[in-house]
Amino acid sequence: MSAAERFKRLRKDYLRLSQSALGERLGVKRDVINNIENERTKNPERYEPVIRLMCNQFNVNEHWLRTGEGDMFVQLSRDEKIATFIGNVLSDESDTFKKRFISMLSKLHESEWELLEKMVEGIKKD
Repeated sequence: MSAAERFKRLRKDYLRLSQSALGERLGVKRDVINNIENERTKNPERYEPVIRLMCNQFNVNEHWLRTGEGDMFVQLSRDEKIATFIGNVLSDESDTFKKRFISMLSKLHESEWELLEKMVEGIKKD
């Protein structure tokens, strides 16, 4: 499988994004994604920034993407996963439920955090 085929498989099967949606997330047009996936370029190095950005934004192992060796995704620590999630939520300009929920959590007092923890522990036991 070529790097272009891995790129396409990653986009479709794991990220579940259309070419347009991926292009939007990476700040490029759909045609750029299409050209990468179909190896339609005379200058492949001009797409290097897009490939690096995709790897960084989606925690893709760049070595795997280029060679097929190793794990598809970089393993993140719990704190890195949380930071990535928060960063993605905050970068969305729309007023999503996730953004409103995080905003609400940021306003909780310590006693409210303790109450919330007890409620979650109670749910986990059921």
